[in-house]
Amino acid sequence: MTKAEIVANISEKSGIEKADVLRVVEDFMKEVKGALETDKNVYLRGFGSFIIKTRAEKTGRNISKNTTIKIPAHNIPSFKPAKVFVEGVKKNVPVK
Repeated sequence: MTKAEIVANISEKSGIEKADVLRVVEDFMKEVKGALETDKNVYLRGFGSFIIKTRAEKTGRNISKNTTIKIPAHNIPSFKPAKVFVEGVKKNVPVK
């Protein structure tokens, strides 16, 4: 599902103009991104948490040059779904 499809679905269900829904969805994404960029986690009860995970330093390989490289420790954004969310997916989506 794309952002456009989400906007269209919300607009259809709520009766709010697509442009207004798009503005709200984009503002929501900016808020989540801004919070994570300032080292704050975002908790949405019943949905999940947008958190920052720290990856440890590790050794990697540059295959084209056949050399070893050091990958420094770094932070990455991550999403952890709520228990209710996970259970709903397990219950409603068949295993492929």
